[in-house]
Amino acid sequence: MTTLFISDLHLEESRPDITDAFLAFLKDKAHGVERLYILGDFFEAWIGDDERTPLQEQVAAALREVNASGTEIFLMHGNRDFLIGQDYCERAGATLLDDPTVVDLYGTPTLLMHGDSLCTADVEYQKFRANMRNPQWQQMILQRPLADRQQMARQLREISMAKNQGKEETIMDVTPEEVVREMEAHGVQRLIHGHTHRPAEHELEANGQPAKRIVLGDWHTHVWWLTVQPGQEPVLQKQPL
Repeated sequence: MTTLFISDLHLEESRPDITDAFLAFLKDKAHGVERLYILGDFFEAWIGDDERTPLQEQVAAALREVNASGTEIFLMHGNRDFLIGQDYCERAGATLLDDPTVVDLYGTPTLLMHGDSLCTADVEYQKFRANMRNPQWQQMILQRPLADRQQMARQLREISMAKNQGKEETIMDVTPEEVVREMEAHGVQRLIHGHTHRPAEHELEANGQPAKRIVLGDWHTHVWWLTVQPGQEPVLQKQPL
C-alpha cells in the first residue's frame, strides 16, 4: 500500500516540460497506488471548468486513467487554481478536498493543507485570499464571459509577481505559531502542505508532544513527491525534470 503527495506543479502551456514530467510520474509512480493527493496549485491559473483547454483535457484524461487503475485521487485548491470545480474533478476521476482536511494515513491522523493560509505575516495576501475564497465573489466571477476571466487571470498574475518581488522571504513563509495552532486545533502530530516552494521536514512540538511538518516541493526544476507507506516514515523524494 502506497499513498503519494504532490503539489505546486503550476501546469501551464508555456512549460510543456512540467506537463511531460507529470504524465511520466503518473505512469511510473502513481499508476495502481492506493491514493494520490494533489495539494493545490496544480495549475498555474484556473478561471472556470468551462475553459477546457487542450492541456486541461489532456491532464484530466491522464488522471482518469490512473483512477481507473484503482488509485483514488484527491485534489485540493491552491491560491492559483481555487476555481477548480466539481465538473472538472468528475472529468478527471478526482475528489475535491477541503482545505484543511484531516486524513488517517495508515493509523496516523495527518492534517493536509495547501499552506497559503499558514502565511499569516503576509497580511495583504490574507485579505486578498479571503476575498478570492468568498463563494459569492467566485459565483460572480464565474458568470462573467470567458474572455473577461482570461484577462483577469493575466492581470492578477502580473500583480502577484510584482508584489512578491518586494516582500521579505520570511513574510512569504509560514508563521510557526499558526502551524502549531492549526495542528492543535485539529489534534494531529503531522502536517503535510505545499505552497511555499521550500521542501523540507520540520520537527516541532504540538499538543505537548513531538510533531512533524512536511513541506512538499514545487516542480519548477525538479519533480517532488512524498511517499507514505504503512509502518514507515514518510519519504520526501525528488528527481530532475
